[in-house]
Amino acid sequence: MNLSPSNVGYACINLSLQADKVTTTRGMIKKTFTERGTAYASELALKNVQDLLKVVDWNLEHGFRLFRVTSDLFPWASEYKISELPDFPDIRETLEEIGSRPIRLTVHPGPFNHLAGQGKVLDNTIKDLEYQSEVFDLMGLKPSHWNKINIHAGGTYGDKASTLARFAKNFSLLSENLRARLTVENDDRPSLYTVVDLVQVYEQVGTPIVFDYFHHSLNPGFQTEEEAFMTAYATWDVRPVFHYSDSRQEREDPKARREAHADWLYSPVNTYGKEVDIVFESKMKELSILRLRELGT
Repeated sequence: MNLSPSNVGYACINLSLQADKVTTTRGMIKKTFTERGTAYASELALKNVQDLLKVVDWNLEHGFRLFRVTSDLFPWASEYKISELPDFPDIRETLEEIGSRPIRLTVHPGPFNHLAGQGKVLDNTIKDLEYQSEVFDLMGLKPSHWNKINIHAGGTYGDKASTLARFAKNFSLLSENLRARLTVENDDRPSLYTVVDLVQVYEQVGTPIVFDYFHHSLNPGFQTEEEAFMTAYATWDVRPVFHYSDSRQEREDPKARREAHADWLYSPVNTYGKEVDIVFESKMKELSILRLRELGT
């Protein structure tokens, strides 16, 4: 397998460092947060960002210049302002140090974010996405699609076109910095959105499309992989970040669900002669990429 993209990376967890208890996802249940409050959240958040710096430096030492940051750096982030945390000065200093590193950082907030939603769903979505953007602001990262905040369009609510029009309308409710970072990704289910479907959002608000190879294989619509790749590629104003993984069902476990990602990487990435960065979404994270390098493929 030829790792042909300009930069390659992986998502959220470094298994090599996790063995030494380096992690960026320390959290707590609601009961603990209720009992211990923001002081404990601050303590965990500081440890998370300090370990993120370790992960970023490990990545650079091992030739990874792209990394997806977890969206859970700050436990119960919806319940407080980051600047009000007791450890905020140390947190900010560490985030600034991370932002100074020569690595491209992205984030992929959870599937509960529905920008086409209404009422409380929309309120919670905006709150979470603004928090993600604030973290990048604190890192000192210029608002652009270089440091993408990537989401799915969400449900169709029975009408794709109307839902995407509402997505575009609600886009105007976001801060300028968040709007400059937001991207959307094609889905893995035929009932949801293909690359072609998402062109409507791009045409209305300029949000680039993140092409996910595996999702396209499960929900291609009427486009070939190359056609969908090129459609998504044309929406970017900087070098795109696309997502790649293999099927667990086809490669490792016939009983796995259709949408499951494989642990390892098996098939070549075709970038169709274009310069792109790829986040590999294999379950074995950096180890899957390191294994390919060792095999010299």
